[in-house]
Amino acid sequence: MSYLLDTHAFLWAVFSPDKLSRRARATIADPSNAVNLSSITLWEISLKFALGKLTLKNATPEEMVAVAREMGLALIGLSAEESASFHQLPSAAHRDPFDRMLAWQAIQRKLVLVTKDGALPVYQDAGLKTLW
Repeated sequence: MSYLLDTHAFLWAVFSPDKLSRRARATIADPSNAVNLSSITLWEISLKFALGKLTLKNATPEEMVAVAREMGLALIGLSAEESASFHQLPSAAHRDPFDRMLAWQAIQRKLVLVTKDGALPVYQDAGLKTLW
């Protein structure tokens, strides 16, 4: 299977693996799974770090790229088509633009989003599949 990590899932996998569900931990660790990390997540980490809303234990946002690679994650960018078609994601109560774009990217690429975010299932009718 192919997966996309939500930002908190990535950060917990790196800094606090015990916060991940047993299922999420096993999915990330299984070498037969294709686990992806979006540039959207790295942008969110960088922005929140700059605003003082996120502290990284002995790391900088730039170092998170190498950390992701060391974990065996595939780094994926946001395509022009995903950006341009984002308007097709149904309007919903979920207001976080990073989470909405990660959900859209997962839908477009047919990836299962690894997330604990209880507000994201609102996009199931649009095709979002989640795992926690």
